[in-house]
Amino acid sequence: MAQQKPVIALAAGDPSGISLELLAKLLADHELRAAADYIVIGDRRALDEGCRIAKVRVDLPDWAGPGNAPDLTHGAVLLDLGHLDPTTLTTGESALAGGRFALTNFRKALRLARDGLADAVAFTPFNKHAMRLFEPSYVDEIEIIGAELGGGPGREFNVLDRLWNARITSHVPLSKVSGLITRQSVLNGLILTDRCMREAGFERPRIAVAALNPHAGDGGNFGHEDDAEITPAVADAKARGILCEGPFPSDTVFLRAKRGDFDAVQTMYHDQGQIAMKLMDFEKGVTLIGGYKAPVCTPAHGTAYDIAGKGVANLGATRAAILLAARLAARH
Repeated sequence: MAQQKPVIALAAGDPSGISLELLAKLLADHELRAAADYIVIGDRRALDEGCRIAKVRVDLPDWAGPGNAPDLTHGAVLLDLGHLDPTTLTTGESALAGGRFALTNFRKALRLARDGLADAVAFTPFNKHAMRLFEPSYVDEIEIIGAELGGGPGREFNVLDRLWNARITSHVPLSKVSGLITRQSVLNGLILTDRCMREAGFERPRIAVAALNPHAGDGGNFGHEDDAEITPAVADAKARGILCEGPFPSDTVFLRAKRGDFDAVQTMYHDQGQIAMKLMDFEKGVTLIGGYKAPVCTPAHGTAYDIAGKGVANLGATRAAILLAARLAARH
């Protein structure tokens, strides 16, 4: 797209949590407005409620929709879908109406990216329970992105400043993880991690690979996946020119990454990396879903129902998510 700044399709998330407040604070932030232009998808009444909570003023012109290109002269427009009266919701509780609102906004944002009207997609936090109330088959955002954008396969990455965490499996029960750790799945994960990090500006990302089992299996005493599947996959990735090492015991690998030995840690399952990353800095972490036509970013934290409506939500992770989306979009 021939734009001076990247265009981000920005979907309003769960309206019963802090998403509307974060949306308003984001749009009132001069640094974030300078980083990108925005097509905001939601409901004007919901945006006004976010402004009331955040105690900010945001004036966005309406955009009628994809029939005509948005006028981004002033840096942002609102695609008002008119689908939520926030006074009908209970603050701090997941609800079907909130799930419908968030998922409808997200699908619309993805379609704008699919059709070339946006360079990246971002969203304020979702609540998976609310999403399932509206769409019982909903598993996670990756499935929705794949259905709307096509291509892939994509994966979630957690990003904290210059440190990345990738994972081979994501939203699956722990009881199923071992069967999904194969030589091919680990290799595919390393290929995608290397590719997405290069797109983000890393010349040759240094990737540490975490073991699945305690003490990296201890020579087979605590499991065979590390020797039989992960080690050969690392060798395969090296043969392709990917700068990676491992598998390393997961109880120490993040210490090495934190001190600068690696740019990323490729973990085997969801919480193996999530816990470490969130402990390092909960208020700056970003979730990136990469591998598709457009990057998709969101703060790594959730909807924070416990502080919803109080005006105290920290913008740090949302700011980091938007700046990453803008940087990736500019290079994509």
